[in-house]
Amino acid sequence: MISGSFASEWRKAWTSNHFRIQWLISLLVLAGIAFVIPHFFSFIQQREGRTLNDPLLNLLQPKDHSAVTFSLIYGALILSIIALLVSPHHLLLFVESYCLTTIFRMATIYLVPLNDPHGLIVLRDPFVNLIGYGGQVITKDLFFSGHVSTLFLLMLTVHQKVFKWILFFIMLSVASLILLQHVHYTIDVIAAPFFAWIAWWIAKRFFDSEVH
Repeated sequence: MISGSFASEWRKAWTSNHFRIQWLISLLVLAGIAFVIPHFFSFIQQREGRTLNDPLLNLLQPKDHSAVTFSLIYGALILSIIALLVSPHHLLLFVESYCLTTIFRMATIYLVPLNDPHGLIVLRDPFVNLIGYGGQVITKDLFFSGHVSTLFLLMLTVHQKVFKWILFFIMLSVASLILLQHVHYTIDVIAAPFFAWIAWWIAKRFFDSEVH
């Protein structure tokens, strides 16, 4: 029944020219971001920025939580993909929101140059380690947190309430873990949901009005 409903929803959505065009544009934007972002990260990693005095981080002894952090992140992604695949317009809304959030994030990282938080322990992402950035470790992509903003977008976009609550608690856990590891400043984590919500609102308001 689920597979039949899944196929039916996608066939119905795909009959819309508007839906198909939005997917094409979104995929082109994603491809553009994928091409640009390694060069952008290389640039921001080499420049000098400001080191913030973060009272919360000063209280936390840094410790490596990479394994737990990415278990939660990739678990949330798998859960969300399963939830979103049955709703084509919600999945499109997430992709559009993610593109906008990434553009916002590149802009804020460029405009707010920051050095690594004191005591930072590099967050070891198995996927990024696989694709790599030319062997370069990126630590200055700080304001705002991409992991927290992506989890918040997923929470906003999935339409099943139980998944929303699960994603909410995963987001809080990941936010806490990356602060405990001194990967981000506190303001990076606090600001992330705000920018993600703006991107989601813009995508929902102007691009995919069929999502309710």
